[in-house]
Amino acid sequence: MTRLAAYRITFCIPLVLALAACAGHGVRNDAPPPVAAVAAAAPAIQPQAADAVDAATPAPSADAGAANAVARDDGVPEPGAAAAADGAVDATVPTQAELDYAALYGEPPYNPVYDATLPAPAQLPSSYDPWEGLNRRVHTFNNAVDRAIAKPLAKAYVKVVPRPVRLGVSNFFHNLGQPVSALNALLQGKPKQAAQALGRFALNSTLGIGGIFDPASDAKLPNKSEDFGQTLGVWGWKTSRYVELPLFGPRTVRDAFGLVGDGQLSPIRQVEDDKTRVFLQGLQLVDVRTQLFAVDSMRAGAVDDYTLVRDAWLQRRNYQIFGDREQKAEDDALPDYLREDNGNPMVPVDAMPIIPGAPTN
Repeated sequence: MTRLAAYRITFCIPLVLALAACAGHGVRNDAPPPVAAVAAAAPAIQPQAADAVDAATPAPSADAGAANAVARDDGVPEPGAAAAADGAVDATVPTQAELDYAALYGEPPYNPVYDATLPAPAQLPSSYDPWEGLNRRVHTFNNAVDRAIAKPLAKAYVKVVPRPVRLGVSNFFHNLGQPVSALNALLQGKPKQAAQALGRFALNSTLGIGGIFDPASDAKLPNKSEDFGQTLGVWGWKTSRYVELPLFGPRTVRDAFGLVGDGQLSPIRQVEDDKTRVFLQGLQLVDVRTQLFAVDSMRAGAVDDYTLVRDAWLQRRNYQIFGDREQKAEDDALPDYLREDNGNPMVPVDAMPIIPGAPTN
């Protein structure tokens, strides 16, 4: 009994002293516990407290987080603050890290838009068109003629004439232009191409039954067209103003002079019978219009049809004149169907009934 009483006294004395100390200092029941007690109990209660805080406190919004992340102590936003607040990144505004790097090494901030080490951007060729006002009026006239006459005739031709026959007609007219192409290739200093053009004409005119069939392509003879306008360009007339001619369509002043030179050598224009000559010219015009069906859908969606036709025609024309000389290495790697020039959309000179020097009988 004595030993049990001693244990009770030993256990109760500290409890009585603690209660007396709390009562003497007037500490309320809701006061925070001593620091030592909190530190001792922290490992046990910290995870639960953290979870409770995360559940009770709403997550900051993306805009607020971005704004706080880019704001300095003085309240002035850092570079890129507005873009970050909107959720976008402005590549032209240097970041604070880039500014610090530039200040540290004494260099201007890096600008990804203008970098002297990058190659120069590609420049599209400009169109030399000082007569644009007049050309637009002629373009409107040509479009009206096309909608009223040329396009309906071409659609009826495609509907009535089978495709193999239409292909034979195209081959026939293209074969007739080979002698003129051969002469212009010779004038341009291309004897090999001139010989190939004459070979195509001889082979297609005989085995191809007047050019209706194309055995020359099966014989691997290149199919290229040359005219006097291209010859003038090779001779040095590189830059020429754009002009749109009534019924002929897109041209340059250089190509207008080329029409006169080619017109004197046109095989169709040498036909003396008026009815036969006019029929062949009309059929050739319809055949050329059927070849333009492929670009009608592209022109229908153009904001400015005149600008589209002018720029596309000039780029194609410059390639015809200078492409084989400036890009010969690239052309060698192209497939044959891209190197062939049988898709020239220009109205041929021999398809028009009126031209200087034309026979009148």
